[in-house]
Amino acid sequence: MSSAHASLERLATALADEREALIGHDVDALMRSTQNKIVALRELEAVPSGEISGPLAELAEFNRANGALLARRRREVNWALRHLGRMDSAPAYDAQGRAASTPLPRELAVA
Repeated sequence: MSSAHASLERLATALADEREALIGHDVDALMRSTQNKIVALRELEAVPSGEISGPLAELAEFNRANGALLARRRREVNWALRHLGRMDSAPAYDAQGRAASTPLPRELAVA
């Protein structure tokens, strides 16, 4: 088995593990799979692109699907936090051009 093929297999496994972690809400598994994905991608950077373009395109689509799932999870978490009274912030820049945020409190009840 060539090193390119082995790296593609590692990337495919990492992407499958990432998807399972996202579906199962397993943060530790998500972190492990992301690290494995990064390692496999670094290995593939050394391979001539013509050798792996077909399989890599398929894995890129799998990665985009995982990204969409991750974005959905992020929206769910933000929604829950917002409804639990988390302080929302509106990103803005101050006069010096630095990123600043203005906290917007959300009252849950009035006593």
